[in-house]
Amino acid sequence: MLWRRRHHDTAPVSPAADAAPRSQDDRAGLGRGLRTVIGLACAVVIAFGCARFAPIIGPTVLALVVTICVQPARVFLERLGFARSLASAVVIVIVLVVTVAFTAALVISLAQFATLFPQYSDQFADLEQSVANGLESLGVGPEQVAAVFATFDPGKIVGVVSGLIGSVFGFGFSTFLVLSLIVFMTLDAGWGHLIAGRLRPARPGLVEALVAYTVSVRRYMLVTALLGAAVAALDALALVLLGIPGALLWGLLAFITGFIPNIGYWIGLIPPAFLALLAFGWPTALAVIVVYAVINGVIQSGLQPHITGSAVSLNQTISFLSVVVWSALLGPLGAILALPLTLLVRALLVDANPDARWMRPALGDLSGFTPAKRRQRDRTSTAAPTNTGSV
Repeated sequence: MLWRRRHHDTAPVSPAADAAPRSQDDRAGLGRGLRTVIGLACAVVIAFGCARFAPIIGPTVLALVVTICVQPARVFLERLGFARSLASAVVIVIVLVVTVAFTAALVISLAQFATLFPQYSDQFADLEQSVANGLESLGVGPEQVAAVFATFDPGKIVGVVSGLIGSVFGFGFSTFLVLSLIVFMTLDAGWGHLIAGRLRPARPGLVEALVAYTVSVRRYMLVTALLGAAVAALDALALVLLGIPGALLWGLLAFITGFIPNIGYWIGLIPPAFLALLAFGWPTALAVIVVYAVINGVIQSGLQPHITGSAVSLNQTISFLSVVVWSALLGPLGAILALPLTLLVRALLVDANPDARWMRPALGDLSGFTPAKRRQRDRTSTAAPTNTGSV
């Protein structure tokens, strides 16, 4: 009996029994990998779908963002005693009036812009010749120089810029769709709090994520619009003082590009600086660059991050990639709506999923991180005894 017991204790373990737990881990790893591949494949399919239906998705998102931004005005009117339908109607009329006024100013500016660059064709030819001489002195052949300047034509620049701005605020189906959606969404927004109350018991995480999304988008868009309007007014005033033609158009361009993170400043700067170079030479062009740098640096780079706070908790890399991706999928309108669209994706995939919230710091939400000295000071102030005795 003793021999049998010792033989049983020292018997080799079966390879199949030893491999059983390992095979379960392998299957779990294979499952995670398969889910990752399927998720990436679904993302690619959704991206192609967004690109295919961009004329519908872009205006729809724009109308959604506008509705989110004007929602506090409707709530304020209801608190003053307006009926829900009357408050919605007042907000709709205000939005339509602002849209029509902005579109009219843009059309007038584009009409003025269409006559600007052709007037400076001679100056452009002189600039092209001086640059060509400089390149040839560096060893660049005449054929290469001609190929470089083949695409720089004032007439082509007019068509490209007009088409770019027109594709964002164009007439036709997109404008009709945006205005119609703003009307319907504003009317339906009056029932938003009731719908959220019904959904909260079943999907509390999703409701909280969407509510936080509306607050973040509203703060970001309103602050960006107000500060962008201030930047546009100051830029236009500076251009008028410098004598740059088309100051109203460049001010509107600065306002529009203010919604494009990271690269919007350069898009709004290049046309007026180039026109100043053609009209008055390098000193005036440098003056335009300095004025834009000071105004945009103080207001948009200095004030805007402090005012928006944690409304846009995205790092610089994610913000830049969002502009690249959404502009590739939805065109110029996607570049303007890049951050609201990225915040919506984060709200649905990260904020609404408790298992995925660990990704927020990697995306740029560093609200829980404080410098070491501040943490030490907080611990010291917390641990310090307080005098609770009476005087």
